[in-house]
Amino acid sequence: MRIRFRFRAIPFVATGLLVALGISLGRWQDGRAAEKIGLQQTITARAGAAPLVLGATPRTPAQVELRPVSVSGTFVRDWPLFLNNRPQEGKAGFYLLMPLRIEGSDMHVLVARGWLPRYTGQYDRLPEFDTPAGTVTVTGLARPSMGKVMQLGTAAPVAPKAILQNLTPAEFAQASKLAVQPFFIEQSGPAPAGDKLVRNWPAPSLNVEKHQGYAFQWYALAVMALLFFVITGFQRGTKQND
Repeated sequence: MRIRFRFRAIPFVATGLLVALGISLGRWQDGRAAEKIGLQQTITARAGAAPLVLGATPRTPAQVELRPVSVSGTFVRDWPLFLNNRPQEGKAGFYLLMPLRIEGSDMHVLVARGWLPRYTGQYDRLPEFDTPAGTVTVTGLARPSMGKVMQLGTAAPVAPKAILQNLTPAEFAQASKLAVQPFFIEQSGPAPAGDKLVRNWPAPSLNVEKHQGYAFQWYALAVMALLFFVITGFQRGTKQND
């Protein structure tokens, strides 16, 4: 029996396309993983830096993303907002958001003041919290987003004391007519004594392993497509000789 490879044009073209696709998408996922690794290194480097002091000058999210910041101002007490479906340690709850008017200006920044538990079986009942009066200094981590959860049905309008699934600074600015920095501050440090706010924020999820896993799957697809073409070509050649 003589083993011979049988070349077939259509399977060859299809294999070439699959190999090219697998390699291209694998390289793209590798690039995304490299970007996330670089961002993680930036976060680590910034963590030890002195907080950036915010003022009235607008900052872009790229300038402050995941950077320690500090700002002084007054909380707008009549504009609390509650981000729903933010569990912590297995308990349902909200993130409390409030705008802070930056001292000496009309510019505001949305501060995630902390996590509050939700009353069991009472969806519309809002948790109690205290808001400091007068000028305060808030320190924390600047975040372009507070994360996104699935929105079922029509989103609730952005209004004082609204329970929301998701929110962007732009949506808040449009609803409140306030000038707002285009990012959030995750307030750090312990809450005042007697306050129910919890500031155990989850670490930024960069999903480097996810991109690396996807890259491996795409490369594996390219290898499997090539092996399938070669193996089936030899098998058909052998059968033809028989």
